[in-house]
Amino acid sequence: MLKDPLLEIPGIGPSMARDLHALGIECLQDLVDENPEDLYSRLVAMRGTPIDRCVLYVFRCGVYYARGGRDQERVKWWNWMDGKI
Repeated sequence: MLKDPLLEIPGIGPSMARDLHALGIECLQDLVDENPEDLYSRLVAMRGTPIDRCVLYVFRCGVYYARGGRDQERVKWWNWMDGKI
């Protein structure tokens, strides 16, 4: 069984990878041109229920990572809270 390529992104576990797949994100490259806020809004709309904002922070971190960012502090999703970075 092949490992899900999204699991290489810091902060992405199996559950978050499933959410990204549901949004049409299959690999790291798919995130490069995405807007984290749009991904979050789409996921909220798909689920039809509020979602913890931590998911948005993980999406921000994931897009940063997909664009080549590797700063050790910026690849920690909790550093992507509103107003932090």
